[in-house]
Amino acid sequence: MSKKPAIPVFDYPIIETHCHLDYLEGDVLEAALQAAQAVKVERIITIGVSPDNLAKVLDLAQRYPQVWGTQGIHPHDAKEYTAEVEQQIRTNAQHAKILAIGEIGLDYHYDYSDRTKQREAFESQLQIAIDLNLPVVIHTREADEDTAAILKNFIPQMKKRGVIHSFTSGKALAEYCLSEGFCLGFNGISTFKPADNVREIIALTPQDKILFETDAPYLTPVPYRGQTNEPKYLPFIVEKVAAVKGIAIDELLPQVWKNSIEVFWEAA
Repeated sequence: MSKKPAIPVFDYPIIETHCHLDYLEGDVLEAALQAAQAVKVERIITIGVSPDNLAKVLDLAQRYPQVWGTQGIHPHDAKEYTAEVEQQIRTNAQHAKILAIGEIGLDYHYDYSDRTKQREAFESQLQIAIDLNLPVVIHTREADEDTAAILKNFIPQMKKRGVIHSFTSGKALAEYCLSEGFCLGFNGISTFKPADNVREIIALTPQDKILFETDAPYLTPVPYRGQTNEPKYLPFIVEKVAAVKGIAIDELLPQVWKNSIEVFWEAA
């Protein structure tokens, strides 16, 4: 068995803008946080996705100084979006350690929730973001046209934008979202051999619109693909994005740090 390369440690810190820490328990979570800090992942945003994890996300954000969170219902769980859940999102999202509304959007690949329910939940949560003046974290898969159509209805009211996370959609949606001021989030998919489409989007994305994420515990980057993902693997994504863009890592990292701060902390 070939030995895996060491995780790079760069001179500049990194922000993990999208992961799911509540899927890690006890000692595993503590070890993951320590390992992230060891490679200069200095801030971590853990994401709200379902009614049963909203309180967990808020608790993690309150418990750890380097962790922040979001509140939202993923399109997979749109069937569980109720008035009570909406009120919980609105209440929790006013906490100082909650930075955005998300993960919200549309997923027509799995259709775990009815598409009408997905669109209704997406629209309701965009309105929450508008009402609370927060950015959004958007998930879209095989739903480019509907995602753009819904955003067009809400963007005029949105003082804050946010990120299209784990971007795997088409060029047209990328260009539309970038033109409207959204950032695009790139993760371990960028390192996968078949993912030329994602690297094409990275190539066209301006440096000031890039965010780094892992989506841990999913989508572990090469060369650790097959193992449980953690924020500590972000440096491999940094390397890939820098290579695709043809720029130095020490040029890219300060810019992406600035992007992350502007989207989430200056927006909050």
